[in-house]
Amino acid sequence: MFSHRIRIPRAGGARAGGRVVGSGAAALIGAAGLLAAPGAVPVASAANCPDAQVIFARGTNEPAGIGRVGEAFVDSLRQQAGGLNIDTYAVNYNASKLQIHTGDGANDVISHIKSIVSSCPNTKLVLGGYSQGADVIDIVSGVPIGGINWGSSLPPQYAGNVAAVAVFGDVADRSGRSLTAQSSLFSSKVIDLCNPTDPICHAGPGNEWTGHTEGYVPVYTTQAAAFVASKLLAGSGLQVPGFGPQVPGLSPQAPGRLPPGSGPSIHGSVPVPATPGTPSPQAPLV
Repeated sequence: MFSHRIRIPRAGGARAGGRVVGSGAAALIGAAGLLAAPGAVPVASAANCPDAQVIFARGTNEPAGIGRVGEAFVDSLRQQAGGLNIDTYAVNYNASKLQIHTGDGANDVISHIKSIVSSCPNTKLVLGGYSQGADVIDIVSGVPIGGINWGSSLPPQYAGNVAAVAVFGDVADRSGRSLTAQSSLFSSKVIDLCNPTDPICHAGPGNEWTGHTEGYVPVYTTQAAAFVASKLLAGSGLQVPGFGPQVPGLSPQAPGRLPPGSGPSIHGSVPVPATPGTPSPQAPLV
């Protein structure tokens, strides 16, 4: 009958190359073996970085995500941006009716910008916001509403990574503080769109709540996407077909067309689509 002898190494040691080594050394040998194994350590690649990323802040009471206006804007941007790989980041903040967390949203935007610039320095960034989300982008852009500093503005060294900014239904427009004219960080990179029947951003007659909740998709989201696509494609030799500063369908003499040099912000009489689409799930700003 044969017996099997089990050889047990001495406590605290392991045998390597005919020698007994300590447990610490054995661990180092094992780690070295792992490092030498092909493919054992993943390497970051620029192939994992998108051409562009839209950082969008949703409106009041919308569920987590980029919201209805943000989704329509991004869908149109992907169609108009010449096949660029574009992904999204939903700003993480509490978009409640109290509207006391816009500073938190601004800080989240800035933190994310720093992170993406570190990991994907060649990715072009697009900032966007609707309704209360536009307030978040105002703060990031260095133009907090009413001059109240609820959060931080983007450090200037990161401004060059932002290719374009698009805001919709920004309450600051009621007092003539369009982000287009106010932001020294982004200036010509900004499109600030206000539906002229939207009481949140428009102080004149003819306002109604549907102008805010339903008045931006698809006319204004399509216009903003064309503007942003032109910024993303700048220098590439590609152009956005039919891009211009006016809403599609308006002639240069149509009422509501802003005078030359006033930027792409809309505050005049612009037709709202006859079929605006599914009503927005969020409550209007109060």
